[in-house]
Order: sequence, then C-alpha cells, then structure tokens
Amino acid sequence: MNIQKIAILTSGGDSPGMNACIRSVVRCAISQKRNVIGIMRGYEGMIHGEFVELNARSVSNILQRGGTILKTARSKAFMTTEGMKKAYDNLCEEGIEGIIAIGGDGTFKGAVAFNKFNNIPFIGIPGTIDNDLFGTDYTIGFDTALNTIIDAVDKIKDTAASHDRLFFVEVMGRDSGCLALYAGIACGAEEILMPEQKTDINALVEKLKESVLRRKTSSVVIVAEGDDGGGAFKIAEAVKKSFDYDIKVTVLGHIQRGGSPTAKDRLMATRFGAEAVAALLNGQTNKMTGWNGKEVTLIDLEKVVKQHNPFDKRLVSYNNFLSL
Repeated sequence: MNIQKIAILTSGGDSPGMNACIRSVVRCAISQKRNVIGIMRGYEGMIHGEFVELNARSVSNILQRGGTILKTARSKAFMTTEGMKKAYDNLCEEGIEGIIAIGGDGTFKGAVAFNKFNNIPFIGIPGTIDNDLFGTDYTIGFDTALNTIIDAVDKIKDTAASHDRLFFVEVMGRDSGCLALYAGIACGAEEILMPEQKTDINALVEKLKESVLRRKTSSVVIVAEGDDGGGAFKIAEAVKKSFDYDIKVTVLGHIQRGGSPTAKDRLMATRFGAEAVAALLNGQTNKMTGWNGKEVTLIDLEKVVKQHNPFDKRLVSYNNFLSL
C-alpha cells in the first residue's frame, strides 16, 4: 500500500517529549513527500472529525515545549462499535491511509481494537511518564518526570535535614512503581513503596526507628500513588501511630507531567517519530516502536497490551544497602 496521507494523534496522559515526537513525525513524513494530518484530542477528536493539516512550519518552536500541541483526551465512546464506525468514516472521508499514535497502554488497547475493526495501518509510539510498557526499555517523558521528582525531593531533603523531619513524598504511578523506584534510588530514599510490593507498616516503622538510632538527620520515603497502603497520607497516618516523630507529607502531583523535556526525551522522541514513519511507509501495521538499549525495534501491539514490563528486583535490592 502506497500511503500518501498520514495522521498523528496523542492520547491518554500527556508526557514531556510528545511535541518533539510530533515534530519528528511531521518533518520526516514531509521529507518523504507525504501529507500529514493532526488529529486533535486523540480518539475523541477522531470521532468528531477534528483534523488539522500540518506542515513543517506547524511544528516550529515546539521541540522544547511540554504537553502536546494536538491536545489529548480519554474517549469512552471510541471503545464502542458506533464510535469506531464514526471514527473510521471520518478517516476515510479525509483520505487518511495510516495512523501514528503517541500514548500508553490505554492508547494501544484502543489501537488494537480499532485495527480489528478496519484495515487502516497503525503504528504506536510509547509516550508515558510511567515507563511501564512491555517491549521497550524506554517511554517518552520518563526522564523528564524523573528529573522533576529528583529536583523536588532534593529541595525537600534540605528542609527535612534542617528540622529533623521525616517526609513521605508521593509520586505518580497508579499501576507501576518504576518512577518511584528510580527516583528513590537517585534521591537516596530511606524506603520506596510501590504497587508491585506489599507494604508492611510494621517493617517500615522499624526501619525508620533504626535510622533515628543511627543519627540520620532526615529521612524521605518515596510512595507511588498506587501503593497498596492507600497513598502517602494514609501510610503516614499509620506510621504516626507507632512512631513519635515529626512527619510531613508532600504529594508532587501533576508537576511531574509538565515542563520542558530533557535532552534524552527530545532525542528518544525524535528517534521514535522517524522510525514510526519509516515503519508505516514500509508496510508495517499494528506495531509499536520500542527501545532495546541500542536501537529502535518494532513490537506487536497485541503483545504490548497483554503483558507488563518485568519488575526490576535487582534495583530494589540496592536500596537495602544504600539506605543504611
């Protein structure tokens, strides 16, 4: 199939580097004499026919911007037969012959379902700060979000040391503790609490008491929002019942999603964008671009949505001696 018109969309939670990826897709496609259409607000915009033509100048000066110029939304309507049919009809009317979608697990589940409904080629690009997608060692936005957390926790530790306080810092990660794990190691956290491991309040209290006995001037516990303890506030309240210490809680929230992307995120976004265009023009479909540490690879979207990244237990073990 000789694709002449490519559509690009962003879906789900935004992540720093999405704009850099959009820029790469648009300019790479144009260099191959293809037309590019931007779909506003993800699958929801596809249903409502919110299409805009993109050219080289449309993506000028966006490389350094966080968020996404195409906007993003979650669409329940898209997962219905009626919604998919309406989206398909709009794509056909616009003459769109291939789609590139930047997003996470939900985005790709929608792509897999839609690909079964029609024959439009589809390539996914991993864009999520959680870095939790199967088949890739890296997702766009992870490095920026990680550095945002590190910067915030470093500042919190200054206050913690000045007042001999214990801080519980909650980071994003409803289903994945990857951000919490990497941030905890990089920040020197006393403990890291994640959805992948059961939280033992009694063991946590004992470890914190030992830290005080070792005359540690401050302690920070990193908590992923999806931890089974119920989040940083609930865990802090439980610890207070057994540990008489000055405890504070900070929830970093959506500042982790924003900000100018790091050099790594800009470079990875550019790689993924260019390789996604190449894959589409080479006849690939229902694939996701991934990173194996050396080069961009292609993974079946079916595998991506059915499996999860294995948990890095070795990195977890490091914290047992790093927090001494």
